[in-house]
Amino acid sequence: MEASKGLLYYGDNLDVLRRHVRDETVDLVYLDPPFNSNANYNVLFAEKDGSKAASQIRAFSDTWTWTQESESAFAEIVTAGSRVADCLRAFRIFLGECDMMAYLVMMAPRLVELRRVLKPTGSMYLHCDSAASHYLKMLMDAVFSPQNFRAENVWKRSSAHSDTKQGMNQPGRIHDILLFYTTSDKWTWNSLFVPYDAEYIGGHYRFVEEGTGRRYRKDNLTANKPGGDTSYEWKGVRPYKGRYWAYSKEKMKAFEAQGRLVYTRSGMPEYKRYLDEMPGVPLQDLWYDIAPINSQAQERLGYPTQKPEALLERVIRASSNEGDTILDPFCGCGTAIVAAQKLGREWIGIDITHLAITLIKHRLKDLFGGTAVYRVIGEPVSVPDAEALAASDPYQFQWWALGLLGARPVEQKKGADHGIDGRIVFQGDKQGSFESVIISVKAGHTNVAHVRDLKGVLDREKAAVGVLISMQEPTSAMRTEAVTAGFYESATWGRKYPKVQLLTVAELLAGKKVEMPPIRQVGATFKKAPKVRNQRVEQEGLL
Repeated sequence: MEASKGLLYYGDNLDVLRRHVRDETVDLVYLDPPFNSNANYNVLFAEKDGSKAASQIRAFSDTWTWTQESESAFAEIVTAGSRVADCLRAFRIFLGECDMMAYLVMMAPRLVELRRVLKPTGSMYLHCDSAASHYLKMLMDAVFSPQNFRAENVWKRSSAHSDTKQGMNQPGRIHDILLFYTTSDKWTWNSLFVPYDAEYIGGHYRFVEEGTGRRYRKDNLTANKPGGDTSYEWKGVRPYKGRYWAYSKEKMKAFEAQGRLVYTRSGMPEYKRYLDEMPGVPLQDLWYDIAPINSQAQERLGYPTQKPEALLERVIRASSNEGDTILDPFCGCGTAIVAAQKLGREWIGIDITHLAITLIKHRLKDLFGGTAVYRVIGEPVSVPDAEALAASDPYQFQWWALGLLGARPVEQKKGADHGIDGRIVFQGDKQGSFESVIISVKAGHTNVAHVRDLKGVLDREKAAVGVLISMQEPTSAMRTEAVTAGFYESATWGRKYPKVQLLTVAELLAGKKVEMPPIRQVGATFKKAPKVRNQRVEQEGLL
């Protein structure tokens, strides 16, 4: 099989799609855009006049609010004119300027671009929940046309909600929706089968063959109409009046030789149909056989919207072939990318946060080692690039810098960091003990006071090593202050490591790392998924 190839983009997916992805070059799009599955309708439809509880509005407006940017995006779509513009105008009349409307305005131009990049035989799966699925379906109808709607797949994402004791007065919401559309009436489809459930097996494959333990059912060997040599006596028995054997005498002899015949008390032969020879149930639109990622799952990474790999593998197997190109414009922790890589597909992933890009790179390395060859586009590759990122978004700069060291941010939400931006964990000298490297990232001017602050945090946290990342070269006073912190000594590795280390962005870009004991699997900074075996070696990037 030919090696798969990948492209990983950092940036706004609308901009990336318009600038970098050509028309009709993608075979399958899967997208799981951000939506608040825990929000109630009061939150979703909270008006901006304060008529709803402020705490409820705030809970959802962390993600989507109607702003001047929403107004501008709405105007751009409507003035261009199309079925999508008509759809959005109708939505605005019905919904007004609410969070849900802001969400739909954000989605509309992205769906248009995704439709543009799909091949004439392409498909799209839009993953959403019941709070937004009906609006998104109408929007997809406008983008793809209603006749290209193929299925509303329902995935049972959890077993149950136990909120009854807390006063819940409605059914628990335990499913997601995957809206399936194609670009035309000719699309890629590979028939998939799922295993029979226990109830079906117990009712239909009740018999177990002695010696082999194989389950089987008994099938009738007679037919209404004759076809060739089908009117004969078999071991003194003929079919009932008006019926014939379904197979020729030679075929019946072959069945007998294979041990495929069983007999009733009257001597009538029946055919053994083995369970292990059956493909299963053809894939339907209700998917209850793929379990969500629980706290014990090996693939669990702790990413809040992570989906199980089996779910993405089903989508990719059904609607693409080996060598096809898969696109995920909201790739998050990269489950679609991982599934595409496993299945020998080319892939394109886009995400707007360096935190996600860093996590995906770690995941690909952990799963595939060096065999997953891909390019990352949009990351800083020079000090001026890093300065530009720091000026535009300090938090993204912070996450990018931490990613160069393989450090996990201390928290994903913006807020007070107590002097710690990131952390690397490694196993200490004693079995079961762990030590930390704490990291502080400074995009602006730095001086000796920042080194003193880091030393104070080291003492407070009882950490092994502290690292200060700066854009500027450290002053001589800063270097002297760092040296006075002394060393962390590892008996296991027989080495001393500077307790306070000063690294510049230029040094990080050149590949310099923290001086520290090696990270072993037990104390890994990022949770690792099991390595994929027998993965093909990649030779070049996706062009």
